Amino acid sequence: MHCPSEIHMRVAKRILRYIKGTCSFGVKFLKCQELRLHGFSDSDWGGFIDDMKSTSGFYFNLGLVIFSWSSKKQDIVAQSTVEAEFIAATNSSKSSTMASKVIT
Repeated sequence: MHCPSEIHMRVAKRILRYIKGTCSFGVKFLKCQELRLHGFSDSDWGGFIDDMKSTSGFYFNLGLVIFSWSSKKQDIVAQSTVEAEFIAATNSSKSSTMASKVIT
């Protein structure tokens, strides 16, 4: 802020153009017959060849809209597919607790 340059001005303009072009974007919640919270999780086992770590993923939807999701490398090396799935389920249950607190 104390020493702006031409690059800073170009970046600021680009950000403002992006915001202007995406003002209408968002999550649209439609009325549905059954408003339920559903969550799904999955993982692979040893998907990264370099360090043999697995990938966990999950998403949650409320009615017809997905509102929370994640896909990331697990922190530890799973010794089996069951352990990789357990880690994925644990991480998704932590997020579902946060999601249910937001909803209620």
